[in-house]
Amino acid sequence: MTTTQQQPSEKTAPWLSVLVPAYNVEPYLEECIVSVMEQAEPLGGVEVLMLNDCSTDGTGALMEKLVTRWPGKLTFMQHERNQGLSATRNSMMDVARGEYLWFLDSDDKILPGSMAALHRIVKTNAPDVVLCDFAVWREKTKLKHRLRGEMHRRTFAGPARKLITDRCGALADVLMPGELHVWSKISRRSLWADDLRFPVAQCYEDMTCVPLMMLRAASFYYADQPWIAYRQRSTSVLANPNLNKAVDQSMALQAFHRALQASNCAGDTRVQLALAHQNARNFIGAMRFVDSLDDANPQKRSAIQRIRANFLASSPLIPEALCKAYGARGWWLRRSKLKRWLKASEAA
Repeated sequence: MTTTQQQPSEKTAPWLSVLVPAYNVEPYLEECIVSVMEQAEPLGGVEVLMLNDCSTDGTGALMEKLVTRWPGKLTFMQHERNQGLSATRNSMMDVARGEYLWFLDSDDKILPGSMAALHRIVKTNAPDVVLCDFAVWREKTKLKHRLRGEMHRRTFAGPARKLITDRCGALADVLMPGELHVWSKISRRSLWADDLRFPVAQCYEDMTCVPLMMLRAASFYYADQPWIAYRQRSTSVLANPNLNKAVDQSMALQAFHRALQASNCAGDTRVQLALAHQNARNFIGAMRFVDSLDDANPQKRSAIQRIRANFLASSPLIPEALCKAYGARGWWLRRSKLKRWLKASEAA
């Protein structure tokens, strides 16, 4: 059950809802909310929802303080028990009123000018989904980080700054880079409907939901500029792998693979290659972690078998076909890595 302590006074439906889930983020939350409100207020028509998922630090008290700082502009929600990120996002979706949804992690922030750019795109093109890039945000950015391109990470391999109506091409172009986080995809609320929600108690929930959401969309717009500062911190969920997370990673795209088969993109070779490639990346990432475990771990062998089975069930191309496609494109390193980990999984 969720309780709401303050509801914005606006009666008309907003054009945008920004959804900020929060759990033990007291050091970061204010900077996140300030980045939203400083851009939302001049534009108007923006609904901002915060949900405290039973934090054990000062996050809840900080939310109450922020509500008084922007009276009538913020909705402060609370879970009565901790339910996790997916359930928190789902709870906010259930009450959001905006035409578009922008999910924002509470330790990140929206970069200056981004919301105004989104508003112009929505008014001019009215796409179902707007995709943006991001910058990696570190406490200390070093030269090696800049050389790795962390100041501008691209999330889409297709054309920028134009309306795209090729759904199959858009799916391939979002799958190939593998940047499947929901906070870089602003989407119409209608695309989520009642039956598309984040899977509760599962990691890699963005990877599960984003392709499914985009499969429902008819038009896309890629803004090839960093709109989000993505904070790197050692306590994040993905920075601390475990066996369950590895298995979740290997199965993250199964639901999309099933849904794809019933769509007009099922036979599109671009989507097939991109989905197979992303599943191979998930497979290799999961295998690397499990391989690092002690051989005496009683769960290691069964986990490897599950990860391999998930890869085979999620990919539209069998491993031999994917390796052939890699070779045809001169992607020798990718082929070599896949073959290595397939062999390791067979040995289990």
